[in-house]
Amino acid sequence: MVTFPGLGLEFNISKIAFSILGINIYWYAILIVSAIILALIILKINNKKEEVKFEYILDLSIYLIPISFICARLYYVIFNLEYYINNPLEILNIKSGGLAIYGGILGGILTIFLYCKKKKINFISLLDQIAPVLALGQAIGRWGNFINIEAYGTESTSLFRMGIIENGLYKEVHPTFLYESIADFIIFIILIIIGKNRQKNGERTCIYLILYSFVRFFIEGIRIDSLMLNNIRISQIMSLTLFVISCCILYFNHKKTKKLEKTHWKWHTKNW
Repeated sequence: MVTFPGLGLEFNISKIAFSILGINIYWYAILIVSAIILALIILKINNKKEEVKFEYILDLSIYLIPISFICARLYYVIFNLEYYINNPLEILNIKSGGLAIYGGILGGILTIFLYCKKKKINFISLLDQIAPVLALGQAIGRWGNFINIEAYGTESTSLFRMGIIENGLYKEVHPTFLYESIADFIIFIILIIIGKNRQKNGERTCIYLILYSFVRFFIEGIRIDSLMLNNIRISQIMSLTLFVISCCILYFNHKKTKKLEKTHWKWHTKNW
């Protein structure tokens, strides 16, 4: 059971949604599948004003979805290598979580790059199309952490604190899944608004990476299950790296565009 004492809420949700012929179907899986379906629907609706046709996106998803999940799992396993070396069969056990979003993002970007190269599609344009629905998918997927009672933070006395039972003891903690889910949904809205006007290639992708890495850096600081490299949180390193790189790309692209506009204006004035 999970409670939110400050809000007067109480939940008692099983990880298993239902069973079919003795096979358990987990809420986590339902949320992920729902997020994927919703993302594809949004991509289809918005496709008329985008550069890459939806048929390519649908074809890409056949590779992108499984590879992203595999990479998310591999990333998690690599940074828990000592445990999985001693328990190799647990590598395949993802019923209780164990997926790292940055692994999925990196694997996804590589998959998209290779697909675009093969099909001769604009790589950056496709990233821009996918960025908003990726944020939405993350917002939905985080509720799987809530149902599994995982990915929560340190003890808290805030209004939004979450009451859980850990090792037989009651404690009230930061619901970091909720913080990130809300932030991801806000990022999705921002990217959708930005997408209503034609932007420079790569702008939506950079803004997604800047906003998400900024949010994740601080949320990661209060989580208690972070992947660690010695005493450093891996996700904070990744967040800081992506934040700096994305800011630099956005800045230099903006600067380059201004320079081109200035040159064009001078040429137009001279020839007028």
